[in-house]
Amino acid sequence: MKPNMNQAQAIKQLQKMQADVARVQEELKTMEVEESVGGGAVAVGVSGDLRVTRVNIDPRAIDLDDVEMLEDMIVAAVNAGMEKARGLETTKMQSVMGGLGLPGGLGF
Repeated sequence: MKPNMNQAQAIKQLQKMQADVARVQEELKTMEVEESVGGGAVAVGVSGDLRVTRVNIDPRAIDLDDVEMLEDMIVAAVNAGMEKARGLETTKMQSVMGGLGLPGGLGF
């Protein structure tokens, strides 16, 4: 049974979308967002594919009598950076997925 024209067009469109998603995933690996906390005391870089790429700590933020505060700032910076990178990922994927009307929760 030969697919009708609408089915063939849908298959072609799906294949293009899959290629676009793969392209965006590769692009995200090269993109980076930065987030800092504590007035710049701790800054992190997070790639678009959600990998921490760097951590910068201002030496003035190191207080051996309050290591817990530095640890908290690192956690806060990493979490904020991850959220920002997820936002970047979502924006990029939405541009590819366009008006497909897919339900939420698909990781995009």
